[in-house]
Amino acid sequence: MSTSTPELSFPPASTMEILYTKEQIAQRTREIGAQITADYAGQSIVLIGVLKGAAIFLADLARAIQVDNTFDFVAVSSYGRARVSSGAVKLIKDIDNPIEGKHVIIVEDILDTGLTLSYLRGLMLQHKPASLKIATCLDKPERRLVPIEADYVAFKIPNQFVIGYGMDYAERYRGVDDIRLFPDEAVGH
Repeated sequence: MSTSTPELSFPPASTMEILYTKEQIAQRTREIGAQITADYAGQSIVLIGVLKGAAIFLADLARAIQVDNTFDFVAVSSYGRARVSSGAVKLIKDIDNPIEGKHVIIVEDILDTGLTLSYLRGLMLQHKPASLKIATCLDKPERRLVPIEADYVAFKIPNQFVIGYGMDYAERYRGVDDIRLFPDEAVGH
């Protein structure tokens, strides 16, 4: 008996329902940037993006923040090619520069179960930053398994799988400008 990988289906993004347009995303990102600018007036901050999904949001957010900011990246794995987190978080790439005594904001594409961000928060606190906050493009509170909240949230969404604006399905759709609902029926069986 052979075990085969289910065939994945990749429908065109243009056929998927738009949840948030690129204009809505840009507006919310500017608003969060203004809030962070006010919160850190006269200070420097380090943005730590969670690869790969948060790269686009981090780039747009960094440009919207009007205080001195630098950024670094971490990479973790908890999904693989699945649509649901495995629950086990594995660090693939740590930050490159020291953050001790610095104001740090972890930037994530989506906060759902909270397992990844809880893990990363604990890891970053070991580096002894002056402060540590979380910014996320999307928040799915219905999926939370651990008690963690983001300090800056662009949009709260229902428990639906989304793609675009850095978020993927099996590494596809990251470059889609809008955030779109991925159809349940497109999942391989």
